Amino acid sequence: MNIRLARAEDVVDMQQANLVNLPENYHIRLFTWPQLSYVAEDRKGRIVGYVLAKIDEESEDKSADVHGHINSISVMRSYRRLGLAKKLMLLSQEAMASVYKAKYVSLHVRETNQAAIGLYRDTLGFEVANTEKGYYADGENAYMMRLDFKNKF
Repeated sequence: MNIRLARAEDVVDMQQANLVNLPENYHIRLFTWPQLSYVAEDRKGRIVGYVLAKIDEESEDKSADVHGHINSISVMRSYRRLGLAKKLMLLSQEAMASVYKAKYVSLHVRETNQAAIGLYRDTLGFEVANTEKGYYADGENAYMMRLDFKNKF
């Protein structure tokens, strides 16, 4: 298994992993922070997982802390439970902190996605910050989760 920074030519394969694994589909335009996005490749060089992340620039409050956001993470089913998602997340988080001096990272997760919630909360240390009602297109609520980087990197 090889994990490396994502490149522009990986976007089609990243989208394919997204289409296979997730009910939400993300547009290629989200690949605007290549320093924060990583892919996992199998021995044949096929992308079997990815994390797509950004620095959140949507705050109108100029005094707000710089922070990262995980747009999407996906690992192909046959490559799960190997620690790939954890490794992808940690690499992205470390880049957020070191390259952009981010103070924390946030993400959204479906309330019913217990496997992902377990990874984020129990393995990576995220906490639920709030619930966003009807966040997803099908009306399901999302937990907005947050991990502070204080003393992490």
